[in-house]
Parts: sequence; structure tokens; C-alpha cells
Amino acid sequence: MKNDTDKQREDNASTTSLGELARLFLKLGTIAFGGPAAHIAMMEEEVVRRREWLSREKFLDLLSASNLIPGPNSTELAIHIGFERAGWSGLLVAGISFIMPAVIIVTAIAWAYVEYGKLPEIAFILYGVKPVIIAVVLQALWGLLKTAVKTKFLAVIGLVVLILSFLGINELALLFGAGGLIALTEWIKRLRKSVETSHNSFLPVIAALLQVAPATAAAGFSLWALFLFFLKVGSVLFGSGYVLLAFLRGDLVERWGWLTNAQLLDAIAVGQVTPGPVFTTATFIGYVLAGAPGAALATLGIFLPAFIFVGLSGWIVPRLRQSQIMGAFLDGVNVASLALMIFVTFELGRSALIDPLTILLAIVSAVLLIRFKINSAWLVLSGALLGFIMSRLP
Repeated sequence: MKNDTDKQREDNASTTSLGELARLFLKLGTIAFGGPAAHIAMMEEEVVRRREWLSREKFLDLLSASNLIPGPNSTELAIHIGFERAGWSGLLVAGISFIMPAVIIVTAIAWAYVEYGKLPEIAFILYGVKPVIIAVVLQALWGLLKTAVKTKFLAVIGLVVLILSFLGINELALLFGAGGLIALTEWIKRLRKSVETSHNSFLPVIAALLQVAPATAAAGFSLWALFLFFLKVGSVLFGSGYVLLAFLRGDLVERWGWLTNAQLLDAIAVGQVTPGPVFTTATFIGYVLAGAPGAALATLGIFLPAFIFVGLSGWIVPRLRQSQIMGAFLDGVNVASLALMIFVTFELGRSALIDPLTILLAIVSAVLLIRFKINSAWLVLSGALLGFIMSRLP
């Protein structure tokens, strides 16, 4: 159930100017280290708690919609927010603004890589940034969980999804499984004969999305083949940066020989240690293979499907909420999405909290966020500065 504050936010909702959207998502694209979970947490802080553009329930619904389509989830969430606040123009402005800082940074790194034959020393930044990100994500999870876990049954479903995620079960199966189970429960309770059709309606949609990919069987390199390959990746890929690694290796390294294993690993590393979407790995690969034109086409190819899918699905979410059965489906997906975020945060914590200093930094960041409401952007920048200082100590 929505509380009075959430209802008032939606009742008083107005469109957001394109300038406001651009400023927010350019900032987030510049400081959003830590992968999709961290990006989502920062967006929640900005658009729900600080600006009150969306209620938590609406934010969760948009997050679920992003998880149910292929492509970079946090980028798609940014696009959804832009579409919600300013229509089709907002969709383009929010998405491009979130992607562009990472594209510029990754292109600069790719230039240095091609020029000097190795990656610049940038990993030290993450030493100070990752502990801050842990605190940011935990704060967002706390607020979102209070909204998403509406019943004890939803809490149990979330716990089961969390356990299964640790066992390595496919994340898309968990999302659809949780949503389907809650929808089925609602169907049984209400005895509606038409629910089965509604419940299964997502499956042909996903099947259709998986058929969108164009064929790129030719082994010879060309700019057109590069664009089509990354268009395919952006059209069908669910999952994390590790799934992206396996996907890219099969074609670029093993089948076509466009890259070496070392080059591919360097590309993935750049996507992980720079702010913004991990999918800017494509920008790096495109530059290594064909300079600036290759970087531009690879970037366009991998991100273009996200804009199309969000544009096609953006109008569906509010209509789903009008159906009690499909609303229950979204409730299940919301809880499963947060369970997956908890799992990702745990994995990030294992690599981030490696010594007493990083543990202390995470604790101090959490206190500053929760008690003193410090903007996470300042904490992320402070963490990066600390990482730089530590890298210069003997």
C-alpha cells in the first residue's frame, strides 16, 4: 500500500525540464562507480529521496521493468526515469546524459591503451570508492525493502530468491519465477479464469526480444559488422559484466579472432573500473579495433536497443498496475530484484572491504548518509581522493 507521502508525490507530479534531467544524469554518469547496484542506489537517492520525482513504489516498478528486458539495467532505469518525467525527449536526454561521461572517459583510456600498449593505472580509485558504494547501496536497499516487502509471503519469496542466487540460479529465471508465483497466488485467491493468459504474456515478449538480434556470421572485420555485433549484444544480453565477458569472448576472440584474450580482459577491466554503464566496454573494443569511428559505432550498437525497448515497454508499466494480477506479478519481481541487489552487494563487499581502513570508510560513509544526509556524490569523490592518496604512499 502506498503511504500518504507517496500518494501526494504522485498527485503533485509534474514534468521535469530537460536541463534538470541532463544535469542529474551527467553527474551520475560521472560519479557512478560500482556497477548497476550502485547506479540504482544513487538514482534512488536522487529521484526518490532528494528530488521526490517518483514514489518508491513507482521507482521499484521501473526497476522491475528494466530487469525484464535485455540490456544494461541501470542505463535502462535512467531512460525509464527520463521517459516518466519528460516523455520521449526525456527518454533520450536522460539516457544519453548517463552514458556520455563514461563513453568520453573510456575513449580517452582506449586512446592511451592503443598509443602506449597498456592500461593507465586507474584501479587505485576503486580502493576508496568501493567501500563508499557499499554504504550507498545498503542505504537504498533499506528504503526500497520497506516499500517492496508488503507481506510476510513477499518476504519469504525474497529470502528464497536470495538463497537461490547464492546457488547460482539464473537471475532471469528468479525474476520471472518470483513474479509468476505471486501472480499465481493472487489468481488462486481471486479465482479469475483470465489470469493465466496475463501471467504467461511476458514469455512470448521475451522470446521475441531474443529473436531481434541480427546475424553477424562473417568473420571478416568491418565497421558494419562491428555495429551489427554490438547491436546483437545489446538486444539479447541479460545479466552482469561477467555474462558480457563470456558473450564477447565466444565471438570476438574464439570465432573471429578480432581480439586477443588479453585485450578482451583489459576491455572488461576498463568497463568495471570507470563510472557509468559497464557496457561501455564496447566503446573500448570499438576504439581498439577501428579508432574513433569504431568506438562510436560500437557504443551506438550496444546501447540503441535499450532506448527502443524502454520506449516500447514504458507505457506498459502503469497499465500493469491497473490489473491486480499483474500488479502482484510486479510485486514479486520487485522483491526478487532487491534480493539480487543484496547478492551483488555481498559480492562487491567481499572485494571492497579488504582491510580495517576500508571497513572504517564504509561505516563512516553509512553514518554520514543516514544520520547527516550527505549527498553520496561527495562521498564517492572523497573515496576516490583517498584511493589516490593511498596509491602515492610508500
